[in-house]
Amino acid sequence: MHMIFRTLWHLWFVGPRGRRLGFGDVSRSRFRVWPTDLDVLRHMNNGKYLSVMDVARFDLIQRNGVLPLFKREGWYPVVVGQTISYRKSLNPWMRFWIESRILGFDEQAVYIEQRFVRPDAQRRPEIYARAIVRGRILRRSGGTVPVSEIIEKSGADPEQLRVPEEVLAWGRSTRLPATRAEAPSIWEGEGSAQRATRPRA
Repeated sequence: MHMIFRTLWHLWFVGPRGRRLGFGDVSRSRFRVWPTDLDVLRHMNNGKYLSVMDVARFDLIQRNGVLPLFKREGWYPVVVGQTISYRKSLNPWMRFWIESRILGFDEQAVYIEQRFVRPDAQRRPEIYARAIVRGRILRRSGGTVPVSEIIEKSGADPEQLRVPEEVLAWGRSTRLPATRAEAPSIWEGEGSAQRATRPRA
């Protein structure tokens, strides 16, 4: 529940006072590790990283001018895939910031890279965790907004937004079927294993 307060704080107070950004610029959103972020090992819970990334993406789209476009067009973003790698722990009360940047598009979605960063001993920015997020834009009236329409109305230049090939390959390999398509949960080998362990009469 406390995440809504964090989100509103950034939406109402932090984002509006931040420096305006271009579509491909890096947004830097500052945070602190609160007790409600911790797990039993007393560092920031791995799932909490994903929640705080949501807040940082709001900062990004507010400061690069996309949020007003979403409101005007009746659009909203949803995450359809994400992957994160952890390097160092974030411990209680530590200050950190999240760097967020739009990488570009494939034929269906937009890709964003987000990094959890703190200063090292020489005061240089050091990566603690890194994530790639694949998102789609939906209409509140129903349906998905085509990437071509997003590019046209946002003023994004796809020639300057190049998604690395390994990121596109990850996006292709992790896609799930469309919401109107069938998606049965069938585990490879599960049926044969159950038959093999079934007691005989």
